Amino acid sequence: MALVILRNIIRILFVLLLQALVVSRMELLDGMVLPWIYIFGVLMLPFNTPPWLVLVTGGTTGLCADFFTHMTGLHMSAGLFLGFMQPRIQHLLAPREGYDPTAGPTVQHMGLAWYATYASILTLSHHLWLFYLEVFRFSDFFLTLLRVLMSAAGTVLLMTIGQYLIYTSKATDR
Repeated sequence: MALVILRNIIRILFVLLLQALVVSRMELLDGMVLPWIYIFGVLMLPFNTPPWLVLVTGGTTGLCADFFTHMTGLHMSAGLFLGFMQPRIQHLLAPREGYDPTAGPTVQHMGLAWYATYASILTLSHHLWLFYLEVFRFSDFFLTLLRVLMSAAGTVLLMTIGQYLIYTSKATDR
């Protein structure tokens, strides 16, 4: 159990550092694509993680992202929303026989179609919350929606590539 907790803490710290040092400095298509891969740590929490811990992890991860991006609570709010949504989406996408307690929400354990659906729904939810809270108006509704969709697609693509780089076998993650 302690190894699983340590592995998740290290994963979250690594993704936060990657976000702060590399990904946040990328400007694709004149700022239309802003991948926020720090959410990868929250999405990869084991299936048996208590919902309150997912909320705390999402909020803390968002707070760290706010610190690196010099924003005031936007990422924390979006991280809390992600932490609220994650158990509900996992329940919605659960197989009939339930989740294997030794498996994690990875491409290798659940398949690419399941992971793409899971990551897309949660990333889109997070990005909708984050981007519309950031602009805080509906005058540029469609431009913001385009930014949300393009950024979510970029984020899911990077997280899926990360899945294939990190997880090599079915027995590596719990």
